[in-house]
Amino acid sequence: MQGSSVVVGVGESTYYERGKSPDSEFQLAVTAIRRAVEDAGLELADVDGIVSYADVRNDPTRLAAALGLHELRYTGSPFGGGGNNVAAALQLADSAITAGYATNVVAFRAIAQGQFGRFGAARIGTGQAPGPAAFTAPYGLMNASHECALHTRRFMHDHGITQEALCDISLACYANAQRNPRALRHGKPLTREAYHASRWIVEPFHLFDCCPENDGAAAVVVTSGERGRDLAKPAVAIRCAAQGLGPGFGGAAFQERWLGSAFYRDVGRILWDRAGIAPADIDVAQFYENFTGPVLMAITEMGFCEPGEVEAFVSNGALTGPNARFPFNTSGGNLGEAYIHGFELVNEAVRQVRSESTCQVANVEHSLVVAGPGYAPGSAVLFGKS
Repeated sequence: MQGSSVVVGVGESTYYERGKSPDSEFQLAVTAIRRAVEDAGLELADVDGIVSYADVRNDPTRLAAALGLHELRYTGSPFGGGGNNVAAALQLADSAITAGYATNVVAFRAIAQGQFGRFGAARIGTGQAPGPAAFTAPYGLMNASHECALHTRRFMHDHGITQEALCDISLACYANAQRNPRALRHGKPLTREAYHASRWIVEPFHLFDCCPENDGAAAVVVTSGERGRDLAKPAVAIRCAAQGLGPGFGGAAFQERWLGSAFYRDVGRILWDRAGIAPADIDVAQFYENFTGPVLMAITEMGFCEPGEVEAFVSNGALTGPNARFPFNTSGGNLGEAYIHGFELVNEAVRQVRSESTCQVANVEHSLVVAGPGYAPGSAVLFGKS
């Protein structure tokens, strides 16, 4: 599938703080998809495939009717999971185009936490805890911040990582958001002092280690390389994608083998084998950061440095701005731009290859998205020039 399908359009709704969207989640989805199709220079009737992830509300048949699609030939969603499936959705779209099941596939995510509730809240009621939560909820692990905090604390302990490394992730996202007018944190810079002075959420996470809760939607259009040559914007190739997890994964993440892990070592190995390149060849990267700690783990597990080296890898402004040593989350990411369940990272990765970013890295050949670390199976997707 390497490079046989391309992204030809990107779009998003306005991004809102939680509860401030004047539109419903479904309307936000429709807006993002329409804008992505317009960006591609296509008509809505040209779309015949729809892909998303972790979304049971904005179903393809309802979207097809609202958008006025001529025919729906393909739908897909990665099995279960959440933000760890951001790149897996692109893998499905790539598969559909390459196999000829569809001509133009929209991949999207819409989220309205004001309408449907906060991701950060405990969602287990007074009844029985379902599935793996039966092993964690009775002990107080009630949401993603608790789970990621445990992994992060163990990782920091094992490898001598200090709070400053987490701070550097947050500072970079906020700094890059200052270049991006779409970003909800645009005009709201963060200092190291303010980071450390902010309240604890769950140690080792301060307030600014945690992504905000937002309303919005983002979408892309995927088609074949041949069709992409004749459309309005430069086509961006999906060089390859990867999804996976090695053996020994049980009903819950908190086992000795996996504690202190982002579950991304296997994803990295598969991706680099398929791409035929190495981490050092990446020009710009977008890492999903619902919390800062799992980003550090994912950086190491994707092969950019060893765990004991990661604090130095992210320090001294190494992640900030277009000329950074490691250009990272250039739109502001989940922390700085908006938490759209990570799909805004895909739009930014494509814009980097098109040279359309507000924090544009020079001469981008390889643009990487790493989906939500800390949850499995993980996924990653590599974009490049068509």
